[in-house]
This record gives sequence, C-alpha cells and structure tokens, in this order.
Amino acid sequence: MSVLASYESFIPVARSALLFIGALVAVICAFDWAVRTRRINPFNRAARFFRGRVDPLMHPIERVLVRTGGNPATAPWWALAAYAICGILLISLLQFIGSILSQIMFASQNPGSIPLLLLSWVFAVLRLALLVRVLSSWFPISPFSKWIRWSYVLTNWMITPLSRIIPRIGMIDITPIVAWFLLNIIQRLLGIP
Repeated sequence: MSVLASYESFIPVARSALLFIGALVAVICAFDWAVRTRRINPFNRAARFFRGRVDPLMHPIERVLVRTGGNPATAPWWALAAYAICGILLISLLQFIGSILSQIMFASQNPGSIPLLLLSWVFAVLRLALLVRVLSSWFPISPFSKWIRWSYVLTNWMITPLSRIIPRIGMIDITPIVAWFLLNIIQRLLGIP
C-alpha cells in the first residue's frame, strides 16, 4: 500500500509543477507574442533573447499555421494551448494509472475479485472503442486506418446487429449511443464495478 500512497501523493505534486510551468510558459508566450506584434520594441535586449531562443521553438507551430492560412504571430498562443492540452492529458493519464494500480492492489488482496476486475477492464475498453469509433466518424479518417481499425474490430459485433434494428434519425446514427447504454446495463446487471 505504501507504493500506492506515494503514487497518490505524487499526482498533486505533478499537477502543481505543471501549473507552475504553465504559468511560466504563459508569461513567455505573452512576451513572445508582444515582441512578434511589435507591442514591445523587437530590438531591445530581452526581445533579441526571445527572438534567438524562443522563436526557434515556435518554428514548427508557425509552419503549420502558415500551411493552414493562419497568422504566424499567433504561434505563442497556439503553443500555450498545446501545453495546456498536453498537461491535462498527462494528469488524466497519471490518474488513470493510479486507478489501475489501486485496482491491481485490491485484486492482489482479494483474489476472488480478479475476474470482476478483468471484466470491468473489458467493458472500459469497449466503451473507449465506441468513443473512438464515433469521434473518428466525424472526421475524414478511414475506418481502415491503423489508428482507428481496432475500434471497428472491437465494436462491429455490437453495432452491426443494432443498426439492422435501429433506424437512422436523418443523417444521425444513434446505434453507438444505444450500444453504450446496453454496455452499461449489462455491466450493472452482472454486478461489475
């Protein structure tokens, strides 16, 4: 249990560190944006430092912005948004790993709960596959792409029979929503946490 307790105490420290670094990144991005938009003299010492040290880090973001027709002067704000999204994903991943560790610790103390734990993981993977399938259908991504195909393979056994029974509502296919609710109902009927 000491491993789990130390891991759970690590998450708030990581969250605080990411928040502190995020504040620092926000200040750097705001100053870089001010230099790029000439709100600050681009030839003073601090501006030259930023143009020499920070701007090379912004070049990949600038290239993407220019290719998509965006303004390269907004690259610092896009970098800040990318940092915020990556930070949220990292904290979510750390919390997910913590919940899996606690489930494994619980299952190691109660060996009779291992089948229920494995079944709950199966239901979680099926829900994730449904979510990926739905989100990928909103974008021009092929269902045969190596990143998306697994979600179709895992959910076709549910979606195909349901789509024969449930009609579309205009252009909207509600079959994945029905499959999601059916998975929840089955999981609760089986008594799986």
